Amino acid sequence: MASIDAEVSNKGSGTPPKRQMQGGWNWHPELPLPTSPLAQWPLRPFVILKMVLGGWLPISQKLVVAGIAVLTWFYLTPPLEQAQSFALDWIAFVFLRNLVMFSLLAGGLHLWFYTFAGQGNAFRYDKRSFQNGQRFTLGRQVWDNMFWSLVSGVPIWTAYEVIGLWAFANGYMPVMAWADNPIWFVLLFVVLAIFGNIHFYWIHRLIHWQPLYKHVHHIHHRNIICGPWSGFSMHPVEHLIYFSSALIHIVLASHPIHFLFSLQVKALLAPTSHAGYERVVPNEEAETGINVGDFYHQLHHRYFECNYGEPELPFDHWFGTHHDGTEEATKRIRQRIRESGVTRS
Repeated sequence: MASIDAEVSNKGSGTPPKRQMQGGWNWHPELPLPTSPLAQWPLRPFVILKMVLGGWLPISQKLVVAGIAVLTWFYLTPPLEQAQSFALDWIAFVFLRNLVMFSLLAGGLHLWFYTFAGQGNAFRYDKRSFQNGQRFTLGRQVWDNMFWSLVSGVPIWTAYEVIGLWAFANGYMPVMAWADNPIWFVLLFVVLAIFGNIHFYWIHRLIHWQPLYKHVHHIHHRNIICGPWSGFSMHPVEHLIYFSSALIHIVLASHPIHFLFSLQVKALLAPTSHAGYERVVPNEEAETGINVGDFYHQLHHRYFECNYGEPELPFDHWFGTHHDGTEEATKRIRQRIRESGVTRS
């Protein structure tokens, strides 16, 4: 799973007729995509700090999810006293809350972008239609994506949350309160997001190992043309691995709000990063809107063996799998695939 800041912006603005698109894309940001300042030498601390702060302020997807985690904790989570023992009532409540939350986000984006075509093809990466056929569990890509998201993804997300709340309630996970250190309480959201990105890169490389790819990760990679339901469409084993970044709370003192954030940032940013559009705008002519898409990860779904991580961290640059969107990078990645002898489908 990758994420791009959801900020009001007009950077990279423009609709397809205004400039020549490379690689058969309907729309893409300015190319080449920039390299993380962490991969540039000498390191420039202020540039790196600007990148980190820019990922949160003035408003970003991660900041919105942090706000959702706070609201969820105070208004939509059973008291910890109730979570001291497993019971159907509070577990069902958490499941239904997650189901509704995810469905509203993924379903809402799908309706706007694809059902109602609210902005046409403006800022759409690939304007080809979703695919159908026997390769999909239910014969249609969107139905397949919804099935795996709702039948596997939401239950496994909920299972992690239920077990975590039970562990907090019974003193099995170290707890930190706001009063203990307010500054660290806030900074911990940033730390958890960075850890989540590091975790994502390495587990993503793991599930591209041929045996796991063939039996597990191929379900997610059925989606060459992505939509909001695609991001959470995974095999149950992949969902288990995907959410395992939340296990850091076993050893890192935190508040249940941080724990909710660790899970929600994985679940709720999957539909946005796979939306297939760079941003939400009010109509086809508008150029300024809310950024939701992730072209960096869209390249991964088209070319498979590149851009395993997030653009802010330079793992792909260090390991030779960075695709900056240019034709030269496509040739380089295809040559590497030919030399490796690995085929994907």
